[in-house]
Amino acid sequence: MAATMIGRFGALFLLAVSPLQGATAAAESVAAPVQRDGQHDFDFETDTWTTNVRVLRNPLTGAAPVWAEYSGTSVVKPVMNGRANLVELAVGGTAGRIEGVSLRLYNPRTGQWSLNFASFRDGLLTAPVYGGFDGKGSGTFYGQDMLDGRAILVRFVITQVSPREARFVQAYSTDGGITWEDNWVAVDTRR
Repeated sequence: MAATMIGRFGALFLLAVSPLQGATAAAESVAAPVQRDGQHDFDFETDTWTTNVRVLRNPLTGAAPVWAEYSGTSVVKPVMNGRANLVELAVGGTAGRIEGVSLRLYNPRTGQWSLNFASFRDGLLTAPVYGGFDGKGSGTFYGQDMLDGRAILVRFVITQVSPREARFVQAYSTDGGITWEDNWVAVDTRR
């Protein structure tokens, strides 16, 4: 099922439509009928977390990976009775600071979440990713973005490792989801 979903997402996201319209249409057309109510999937994350982040500074270049490490906090707050949540991220390291907010919105019609991140560095929203949780503590989200002038697919996987730890891995693909390169790995530990 996962390989089929990735292939379907890859094909749909690479259509010649605007990124936001294409991502929204693709997420809604691929969404399976809602089997369960997932609007509280992020409830486990409501709290203040110590966050350790590794960011690949040269993604999709083919060069030896150069990673930057950051540490700080993530504060996750429910909004609208848990149908949305807001994440405040503030981390720093030798490469500088990353500060931003993520608004996660639940669509009860599709049973999917959209994850929308804005960096305070430039005040811009990144392209959203769409998906949901498997009911076992793991969520997978896909979207389309641009990197250095080329269209890429983005996969974001959230795993509840334990009640005190969560892991977030973002990866990029240039081949429609056949191969992926991790570029953001965060481990959150509950304070």
